[in-house]
Amino acid sequence: MENLSFGIVSLGANLPSAAGDPARSLREALNILHAEPNISIAAISRIWRTPAVPAGSGPDYANAVAAIRTGLEAASLLDRLHGIEARFGRDRSTGRWSARVLDLDLIALDGLILPDPETVRHWMGLGAADQQTLAPERLILPHPRMQDRGFVLAPLAEIAPGWRHPLTGLGVSRMLAALGPDAMSGMTPLPPGGGLVCS
Repeated sequence: MENLSFGIVSLGANLPSAAGDPARSLREALNILHAEPNISIAAISRIWRTPAVPAGSGPDYANAVAAIRTGLEAASLLDRLHGIEARFGRDRSTGRWSARVLDLDLIALDGLILPDPETVRHWMGLGAADQQTLAPERLILPHPRMQDRGFVLAPLAEIAPGWRHPLTGLGVSRMLAALGPDAMSGMTPLPPGGGLVCS
C-alpha cells in the first residue's frame, strides 16, 4: 500500500455475538479488520472492561483502540467498519447508546478535520442531553466525543501517546487528565485472552 494514512479506530461491545463474549468479538473484529484490503493494523491496545454509560444502562463493555495504516479515504474506511459491524449482527436502529454486539468508531484519520472546523466544534460542544438524541448526518473527524471518553483516551494512550487532536492541538494525556479523577472509574484492563461475562 502506498500513500498510507494513519487512522485510529475504537472498538466496543457489551453483548455476546456469534464470535463469543464481547472481548472475543473485539479480537475477531480486529482479525477481520486487519485482513481487509488496504487496511493493516499497526498497534492494538489492551482490552478494557468499562462500565456502561449512563450508569446501569446495560452490561459492562469491552473496549479497545487500534492504530491502523490505510490507503482508503475516510468515507470508504467508515463503510468498511460498518460492514464489519453488520457481519456481527449490529443493529444501528436501536439507539445511539444502546447495548450492542459491536461498535467500531473511526476516531481520526491523519490530521483530517471533516467537514470543517466550525462543524466539528459545534458537535464537540453539544450538551449531554443533545448527545443522546442528535447524530450528525455526515462523517465528523476527529470524532466529536473522543475527548470526553476515558474508554477511548486510556487505550489510545497505550498505543499512540504522542498523538495530538488536529483541531485543539491537545495531546492524549492532557485530554485524559482534563476529564478529572473519575475518568477511568470502574475501568480495568482485561488479562490477555480474558473475556467478559455478560449479565
